[in-house]
Amino acid sequence: MKDSLPVPRDGRILVVGTTPDYVEWITRAWPGRALFLTDPDLRRRAEEPCPSTCEEILCPVDPDRINGIRKAIGVHLEQWGQAITGVACFDCESMEAAALVAAGLSLAYPSVEAVRNSRDKLRCKEIWQNSGVNCPRSTRVDSPDQVMEFMAGLAAMDDMTSMTGINEGIVLKPCLGSGSELVFCCTTDEECQRSFNILEQGLLQRSTIPLFGENAAQGSLIAAEELIQGTEFSCDFIVENNAVTIVRTTRKIKAAGTPFGTILGYQIPAPPMTYPGMAADGLEDLLLRGATALGIERGICMVDFIVKDGKPVLIEMTPRPGGDCLPFLLVESGNLDILGLTLDFAEKKPLILNGPGGFKPSMAVRIFTPGGGTLRRIDFSRLQLRSDVKKIHLMRKPGHRVTMPPGDYDSWFLGHVIVELPHDFQEHSIDEFCLGVSSLVRIEME
Repeated sequence: MKDSLPVPRDGRILVVGTTPDYVEWITRAWPGRALFLTDPDLRRRAEEPCPSTCEEILCPVDPDRINGIRKAIGVHLEQWGQAITGVACFDCESMEAAALVAAGLSLAYPSVEAVRNSRDKLRCKEIWQNSGVNCPRSTRVDSPDQVMEFMAGLAAMDDMTSMTGINEGIVLKPCLGSGSELVFCCTTDEECQRSFNILEQGLLQRSTIPLFGENAAQGSLIAAEELIQGTEFSCDFIVENNAVTIVRTTRKIKAAGTPFGTILGYQIPAPPMTYPGMAADGLEDLLLRGATALGIERGICMVDFIVKDGKPVLIEMTPRPGGDCLPFLLVESGNLDILGLTLDFAEKKPLILNGPGGFKPSMAVRIFTPGGGTLRRIDFSRLQLRSDVKKIHLMRKPGHRVTMPPGDYDSWFLGHVIVELPHDFQEHSIDEFCLGVSSLVRIEME
């Protein structure tokens, strides 16, 4: 009789706290590779199909309940004969829990301190400023008077000592948050007063939402920072072995006449960026210094930066890939699945990247409702007649209730359209191009 061999354990990457749409994406595109740690409330509200029982652990993804998380993981692994081979996370509010889980399993993932440094917008700016990394000047503010004092102080500073030139206003935002939610631009004392009051009330209303509730829990609420005027970009990059590799760079197109920071679309590849006085790899050097200062030694990171007066100024950086419509844009323009790439990175597998020229000129145009109410009908038929439209992704159905910002920044976003750009595309017409695409969508509200 032959000696019996041990049964190999089923190795899986633990994906911490991601949303059901990403769960469905990963189970469809990368079957058998992931084990999902999902908040029960998210699963209860999900319209997407549930993964099999062996693929998902339902448990509150709260770093303050890490012992319960570890116990739930241990029970599942024992029951299904599985082992965790890596840890990945795609959502800001779940990264701290992911860091704690990874540390307990001795698996590679950014540290809890690095996650906290990147998530707290005020702490991030303070660290960068102390490390000589280009970023907006910022401070914590607890009243409208402090906001106005900060703005007046910036205006009074000698332009020669200002890294970014003449001050043109300030931005108010939650120290912990995401995207353009509760972010305001102020150029007058009246706007400072009004925006602070709206932001303060908005945070109070969101106190039960993990992404925003942490503001009060950590005693860090509202940040005021210098307004940087220029062309804004979004970038995914890999930091590893004290070096940076850029995965993709996209230009962000802002929507006029909408809440400050609202993004109408993303363009890939980004138009050429030149920085006088900087070496060809100057952006990579800046990203490495920014990540190192935050304590990120290894990770797939997302960064937003603005080019002003020929120099990049870092706005935000976090150790996760960019979300929203960006994963869809990368698939359609370059056949690059950033979710699958993140899984490979978690398991330390060799990565195949597109390189700067590996993306067809394309744009993701985001679609918004014209106002609040109930979505009665959305018609993409006119868009479907265009040969340059490669993908239409609709997130909402008739009956969807819309509350406009600042009450809700998510419900008025309906989906996006991926469009291939013509070879003779003119950069100066980018806003008109996006508006032309979105105008072809018929939206009826009641």
